Formats: sequence, C-alpha cells, structure tokens
Amino acid sequence: MTDETFRPPLPGTQPDYAHAPYRSTHARAPSQALVALPATVTEATGPRFAPTHFPPMADFTATGRTPPMGERIIVAGTVTDEDGRPVAGTMVEIWQANAAGRYNHPGDTHDAPLDPAFRGEGRVFTDAEGAYRFVTIRPGAYPWGNHPNAWRPSHIHFSLFGSAFAQRLITQMYFPGDPLLDLDPIYHAVPDAAARARLVSRFDIGLTQEGYALGYRFDIVLRGRLATPMEA
Repeated sequence: MTDETFRPPLPGTQPDYAHAPYRSTHARAPSQALVALPATVTEATGPRFAPTHFPPMADFTATGRTPPMGERIIVAGTVTDEDGRPVAGTMVEIWQANAAGRYNHPGDTHDAPLDPAFRGEGRVFTDAEGAYRFVTIRPGAYPWGNHPNAWRPSHIHFSLFGSAFAQRLITQMYFPGDPLLDLDPIYHAVPDAAARARLVSRFDIGLTQEGYALGYRFDIVLRGRLATPMEA
C-alpha cells in the first residue's frame, strides 16, 4: 500500500492524549507538539515475533491444576487493514483482570481475591486469514479511583505487534450491554459514538460451544476510516 492510498482516521474516532474526565491523562499527555523521529534499521527490522520464539498461550483457563473461578468465554476475531485485507502472523498479547475484578499484578491493591488458577495473560498469533482465538474468563468490574464511585467496565486489553517492536498498537475490548460503559471516561475518550461502538465485542452464538463457553467476536481494523480506536 502506498502513502497515496492511506486514509487517516476520521476526526473524533481516536482518543486524544488528554481527556479531562480521565484524570491520569493530565499528567502523561504531552504539553508540547510531538517530534517525529526517523526510523532506523533497528526499528524497521526487528525483533521479529514468531510462535517459535514466543509460544502461544491461547487457553487462559488451563494454567493451573484446577479450573479458574468465573464464566469461561471464547473470544475470536480478525485483524485486517483498512481495506479489509487480513493481517497474518500478528502477535496479539492479551491481559485482563480475573472474575473478581483483580489483576495478577503487585500494583493492583483492590481487595478482591486473587485466583491462583488464573494468571490473566496470554498471547496468540493471527493465521493466514488474519484470524485469532483464545479462551479465558470473563473479567469483573473494579473500582479505579478516577472519580467518586468510579468502576471500570469489564474489559480485556489487546496489544498488537507488527513486524518490529516499534509497530505496536494497544486497545481494549468491552462487552455488549454493560451499564458501566455509559459512565466510563476511558471509553468516552473516543468522541465519536460509532467509533466507540467498535470497541464493544459482539455476542456470537456460532462461536459459542454448547455446555462449555459463550462466544464473543472482536474484529480489529488497524488503520483507516473504520480503524479500531487505539490508546494514544
């Protein structure tokens, strides 16, 4: 694809660096214009991410001797470019809170219980059709102190790598019908309602496995006018 065919995102479809209701952006948003740094051979050529060096971990529920607590779900989708062409071989890292709304991380001080059978992290690679799939537990909501009675909606974090480390995009997947979405400043950091909706997964009965897990589909578009909103 040439630069002439690149279609940038429409205004309002990507979050700004600073979003007043999202308090932590006040400290980390740049106060001056960004400076473009030319890419060198290092940024353009490596490291390469491949299953041989980064073994996939596609079932988050199979990391312990006992099953983790919570509702098992299947998440699947595609990664495509702005023209709908599949992006193959992309490493997708995933991390999330457990069913009680707590991350398996020392920085999480929420008094919800940790689940020794659930690490809340993994990785998958897209196949030749740009498709990915993993099994996990539906994460719980949790308080985050941004404002009075602030709770984050249930969500899963996605990190997508291109052919080199500098080519990394991060986004979040939400669940349909979550009442906390209307109150969440991070979700509403994307001004455009149609773009925000692209962050919400779709329940998929075809993906659901009888007696095992409900299925949710989350398709990711890397750039262009229908691009999935990404964290700045």
